[in-house]
Amino acid sequence: MPARQQQQQTRRIQPGLSLLFLMAFAAFACSRPTHAASELPVPKDDIAAKEGESTRTAVLAGGCFWCVEAVFEPLAGVTEVVSGYAGGTKETADYKKVSEGLTGHAESVRITYNPSKISYGQLLRVFFATHDPTTKDRQGPDWGRQYRSAVFYASDDEKRVAAAYIQQLNDAKVFNAPIVTSLEPLSASGFYPAEQYHQDFVARNPTHPYVLQWAVPKIQKVRDKFGDQLKQPPAGATQPSR
Repeated sequence: MPARQQQQQTRRIQPGLSLLFLMAFAAFACSRPTHAASELPVPKDDIAAKEGESTRTAVLAGGCFWCVEAVFEPLAGVTEVVSGYAGGTKETADYKKVSEGLTGHAESVRITYNPSKISYGQLLRVFFATHDPTTKDRQGPDWGRQYRSAVFYASDDEKRVAAAYIQQLNDAKVFNAPIVTSLEPLSASGFYPAEQYHQDFVARNPTHPYVLQWAVPKIQKVRDKFGDQLKQPPAGATQPSR
């Protein structure tokens, strides 16, 4: 089965035996990262907020953008998260083409945040804590270059901080394999918002099988490990909420 068809089938899988298989596979795949978010150190290098500055953006890719979007939306200081595509051209920035894995894009999110409330380094810490940066072109059941782990840097400062943090994590052996997250210049391609039906997908589809198996555990990890950085204190529920 072509990769795109298999990925789409996995995302839209219906309840039943297939869901039971997915649950078993999810348990296996989620056990691969051997360190919890609380074990990730605070970045030694970061970007200080400038006086009067209230808005910055960051573009990150860590697998399915439904999950990555849901991870960052609850964070205090984050004002908007948009799912989209980075790493390829405007002409091929649509879901069907990107799903083929041949356009150069990665499913990504553009995070708009207030640097006086949450720093770029803090965003990176959450990013590396909520996906597996040691698997090349794959996250969970989604595989292909469009699901690669990547930091799309918009400045030399972002590139420096991201590279330093990756080195810091590797040196500390936080993961049991080297980090393969790529550092790619955002200026080489730009960011293109995804189709409207992808935006806020987790919040609008809390009982979708893919959401329950892959997004909800990531959201719960953020609530458990980064509770002091949330817009609202965690209520203990595991269902996505807004």
